[in-house]
Amino acid sequence: MRSFALATLTPDEFDAFSASHPQGNFQQTSAAGRMRAAQGVDVEYLAVREDGRVVAAALFETRHSRISTFAVIHDGPLCDLHDRELATYFITQLKAHAKAKGASYLELTPELPYLLRDTDGEPLPDAVPADDAVELLKELGFAHDGFTREYTPVPRWRYLKDLTGLTDEKTLLKSYDKRTQWSVKRASSMGVHVRELADDELGVFASIEQQTAERRSFEYRGEEYFRRFKKAYGKAAHFMVAEIHIAEYIADMQGKRAALQRKVDDLQAKYDAHPTTKTERQLGEETRNLAAADKRLAEAAEFAKDGDVLPAAASLFVEHPRETIYLFSGSVEQYKPFYASALIQHYAMLHLCIERGVTRYNFYGIDGIFDDPDDEGRGVLEFKQGFNGYVEELLGRFEAPVRPVRYRLERLAHKLLRR
Repeated sequence: MRSFALATLTPDEFDAFSASHPQGNFQQTSAAGRMRAAQGVDVEYLAVREDGRVVAAALFETRHSRISTFAVIHDGPLCDLHDRELATYFITQLKAHAKAKGASYLELTPELPYLLRDTDGEPLPDAVPADDAVELLKELGFAHDGFTREYTPVPRWRYLKDLTGLTDEKTLLKSYDKRTQWSVKRASSMGVHVRELADDELGVFASIEQQTAERRSFEYRGEEYFRRFKKAYGKAAHFMVAEIHIAEYIADMQGKRAALQRKVDDLQAKYDAHPTTKTERQLGEETRNLAAADKRLAEAAEFAKDGDVLPAAASLFVEHPRETIYLFSGSVEQYKPFYASALIQHYAMLHLCIERGVTRYNFYGIDGIFDDPDDEGRGVLEFKQGFNGYVEELLGRFEAPVRPVRYRLERLAHKLLRR
């Protein structure tokens, strides 16, 4: 029989384990622990040692609300749930620890994929559902929220891209679908540049995020939240902004307009000298292109009234030794034709993954609905699909009472307060 022992790790020890574990992620790091502790959460780094070696670990949070105390492990625990003996020991110990901390229940959202799927949500040919892990957690007293298809606080559905074999910008760009390749190139040609925001510029990110939250009706966390995030994650958190350099854009457009004007003049002269249907068609097409260029120049003149450099999109990326996570983003609706959101993704994959030898890019949450063109998450899905990735369907949320009587009373109180 194997010999296990529950242990407490230092933040550095926990980070080293998270960095090497197949399910290691940004929520299971000491940076996340610092973030939670700053919010008043009781944080511990619990682990299992087998023959002195750490084989499982978890950032264990004890939280207090107005009417309850509960324990949570976000995107964890970092434990092989296919290893029944190890998982049974650790989960049992975690439940006992939650009870000792005064919690009424323990909540888990394991990072283990339930099923791997292609970009359209279809199971990969060799994918096997992790039903054994689900059944084990149920045997250990957990209720499962089910295989939901919706946005959840800890996303059950993730969209990812495997960057294996992509070694430079050229191969990266070629790996996208044609429309996304065009969007990235278009943004680059329209004076859009990506840079990282300094700590004292986080208000730029927060402003764009707030505009997007109001437009799309999702919760805005507030500028102070993002400042706390940067303080906790430090150099692992990258707040990026894609900006339009108006003078550069106008100069490029003026050059294109001049070239179009020459084409129109040449075609007009050719048609006047010898009218043909082909020349007439070409003249009509280039005349329309010239009119479109005039329209874009007029729009650019209006944009120039807002400033010389205009923030068009912003995103927060988080580094983990295993992956880079695209966590939050926003965009300015009026600058949508500049395709800044596509360029900022391309920039992150190139500089935060390929250049540091990381092959896993995590676009993070989608809602898991692939067959409804009218779904509210359709635009997000299609944007991410343009980069040609795959889908991880995770196990989902599990909850186990550890103080049954108190748990039932708290459930009743929650129900009454919602009325």
